[in-house]
Amino acid sequence: MSEELRERVAALLAAHDPATTDRLEFLRARFDAGLAWVHFPVGLGGLGAARGDQRIVDEELAKAGAPDNNPRRIGIGLGMAAPTILAFGADEQKRRFLRPLWTGEEVWCQLFSEPGAGSDLAALGTRARRDGDDWVVTGQKVWTSTAHTARWAILVARTDPDVPKHAGMTYFVCDMTDPGVEVRPLRQITGEAEFNEVFLTEVRIPDAHRLGAVGDGWRVAQTTLMNERVAIGGRPVPREGGMIGVVADAWRANPERRTPEAHDRLVKLWVESEALRLAGTRLRQQLAAGSPGPEGSAMKLAFARLAQTLSGFEVELLAEDGLRYDDWTLRRPELVDFTGREAGYRYLRAKGNSIEGGTSEILRNIIAERILGLPSEPRVDKDVPWKDLPK
Repeated sequence: MSEELRERVAALLAAHDPATTDRLEFLRARFDAGLAWVHFPVGLGGLGAARGDQRIVDEELAKAGAPDNNPRRIGIGLGMAAPTILAFGADEQKRRFLRPLWTGEEVWCQLFSEPGAGSDLAALGTRARRDGDDWVVTGQKVWTSTAHTARWAILVARTDPDVPKHAGMTYFVCDMTDPGVEVRPLRQITGEAEFNEVFLTEVRIPDAHRLGAVGDGWRVAQTTLMNERVAIGGRPVPREGGMIGVVADAWRANPERRTPEAHDRLVKLWVESEALRLAGTRLRQQLAAGSPGPEGSAMKLAFARLAQTLSGFEVELLAEDGLRYDDWTLRRPELVDFTGREAGYRYLRAKGNSIEGGTSEILRNIIAERILGLPSEPRVDKDVPWKDLPK
């Protein structure tokens, strides 16, 4: 398969020279050639190949100077929406959404968390009622990254309040440009507003934009959440890449602060970072054989703890300069840029790592129950209709 992939890449480059071809035109041609996600089905950006074969394509195109699809900007679409649409979407939904999602023509966001349902997503109260061929949705979502730039959202809403909370949810694709969708910025401790709260007032979503069966939203959402945790905690990085690379550079640039105690801490953090990097490589290899499992929760938990520890150590190394960074004004960034910003920004922004994508407390429960096989916590609301739960 590797030789066939190289031949396909060569044919793509011959027909669409990156030096003279418009970026978007090249990305569309790459998708149509099956070189976007090689493990996806033919006609949907892939070739039905092994997931690990993607590395061959990416390396060959990088050597040729071909443009990428700016994956950090469209990470929610790539890492969360796309695998969910592939797993549960109808054929027409896959054809409509996957190509512009991958090329970056359409940005996606995730309408899951609510003010009263963050860690306990199944307690959400946003309602969707059937009205002919449409669903009418009303509610509030919060902590929504990139909602201010997104065209589409993956949305979970309650369609049946008379059954237990996990059973009465349905999963939709929501057009963020529709009437009744209001996006408001949430100013963070960094001074920015990369997050948003989203108000949905009588928003009409066609039933054709439903993913999965009515009432099966929890199962569909689990696919999204497991992929999200892999996307956050299991991203490929080179050796001494990411946060440990930034901290190592700070160490080299500040010899006056190289105490024996600080040296021991840096070595320990370097070893932990390398172990996490290798564990991420192993996890991605496991993904080639199927869908992500609870192991992604362990990766995300470890990533959050390590990022916070590293950012704190960097601030210590920089002493009085550690908490300074250039722009405290309200900005609306399209993406989070950890390594391209100052240490003070990294230190403050890393605090959110243990909340976003599943809180560390919830992830510990998942690891305990689904990986270690420990008894689950008592759940007194398991069989209680959602409408009867305390609000």
